[in-house]
Amino acid sequence: MSLSKESTVNFLKLCQRVLHVSRKPDRSEYFNVAKITGIGVIIIGVVGFVVSMIAQLLGQ
Repeated sequence: MSLSKESTVNFLKLCQRVLHVSRKPDRSEYFNVAKITGIGVIIIGVVGFVVSMIAQLLGQ
């Protein structure tokens, strides 16, 4: 499957548009994203731990 020249040019134009619209997050926005991501990781870890404990209890 080869890419045509038009599709490559269109893709590059879309990339340029995204880069033009995007901006660097400020300090508070960065910390909010970091907090939400951290909370998500903790929740997934707790759920995995609970499932692991239930599996061990049911196995005995």
